[in-house]
Amino acid sequence: MPSVTLTHTTSYRYRTAVSLGPHRLMLRPRETRDLSLTSFDLEISPAARIDWSHDVAGNAVATAQFDAMTEALSIRSRAQVDLCAPVWPVFPIAANAASYPFVYAPDDWTDLGALAMPQYADDTGRLRGWVEGFVMARPTDTLSLLKDISNGITARISYQTRETEGTQGPLETLDRGWGSCRDFAVLFAEATRTLGFGARLVSGYLFDSSGEQVGSADAGSTHAWVEVFVPGAGWIPFDPTNRSVGSTNLIPVAVARRIEQVSPVMGSFHGRTTDVLSLDVTVDVRET
Repeated sequence: MPSVTLTHTTSYRYRTAVSLGPHRLMLRPRETRDLSLTSFDLEISPAARIDWSHDVAGNAVATAQFDAMTEALSIRSRAQVDLCAPVWPVFPIAANAASYPFVYAPDDWTDLGALAMPQYADDTGRLRGWVEGFVMARPTDTLSLLKDISNGITARISYQTRETEGTQGPLETLDRGWGSCRDFAVLFAEATRTLGFGARLVSGYLFDSSGEQVGSADAGSTHAWVEVFVPGAGWIPFDPTNRSVGSTNLIPVAVARRIEQVSPVMGSFHGRTTDVLSLDVTVDVRET
């Protein structure tokens, strides 16, 4: 059971003293059966009033309110987690969902709601045609189908680190033939939703003690992946960037319908865009 320490620092510098608006912070890891949160600290300068809440998806959200004007803003979170996910997980998929296609129970379908609905326009059916290419037969094994889609993304799309903000749409990623981990995740989620699965985007950290994971720097970094709801097994994590299934090496922070909803830091200031001199983000993931 590795114990991992995560330090995530976001720093802004401004040309002149500015007034800061509220900042929404999603930095506290989600506790699951495979992850125990043993400590969490949040340090913010200048001093801020912090209000904690949980959003509709159960994510821990800190809202920071500022009184003083400032020429710099620093937000630093430090968490320690214990990981106990098996390397080779076994998923107890319900018998009635072992083969695709299957029908969600009425309550599950109602609760999944928009998570089971495509979020991007596909007027000509290009994405549907692409993902249908992975359905070898009907019926077919559910878990094998989901693995094939995940592995197919990695096989056909080249990974590229992208530091700029924003995420490519699924068709944009297919057209370009390259993307970052969040682009892979959006494409996988949208592809599975097109087939009728309930899926949610996950933002968090990748723990990479071996140095062999794609999208990792040193022992780890921020990362994005997907969870698909399969009756019996529940939410199954898929990381198309690394062709992996299960939560080994994955430390979730927030889940949502769209990737834009799980940004670690979101906020505003009163001033001109040219007032921002710099934005620096550093993430340190290491085994304790």
